[in-house]
Amino acid sequence: MRYIACLLFVLLLIKATPAGAQVRPKGNVTGHKKMSVQYGTASYYSNKFQGKPTSSGEPYDKNKMTCAHNSLPLGTWVKVTNLRNKKSVVVRVTDRLHHNNKRVVDLSRIAASKLGYVKRGLTRVKVEVVTKKSTGK
Repeated sequence: MRYIACLLFVLLLIKATPAGAQVRPKGNVTGHKKMSVQYGTASYYSNKFQGKPTSSGEPYDKNKMTCAHNSLPLGTWVKVTNLRNKKSVVVRVTDRLHHNNKRVVDLSRIAASKLGYVKRGLTRVKVEVVTKKSTGK
């Protein structure tokens, strides 16, 4: 129920934003067209979200390389590097974090597993915007 309320709130915000208005991202992300870097804490989705719709409309799949981020446009590809072990993954932004969440990114279970922090639950990361061309997809 809380998820539906958050989704409705996001939809109302989108509808209330005038056409052509530019929304400035928070933090040190300067925009998705330029190479942007952000440092912070990453978490990963709980299994209870499996199959639930994301902000992009597609259902969450713990086995896909996706993430939630609050200021980057949906569909943006980002490289996330675990600062503890230097492992990196490239994921696509498909969802938004809760507005009170102070984390930089929330990764799918498979992405968190590849970064090696599933047992810890959280880790410090570097998030870099990449182009779809540079992901090899």
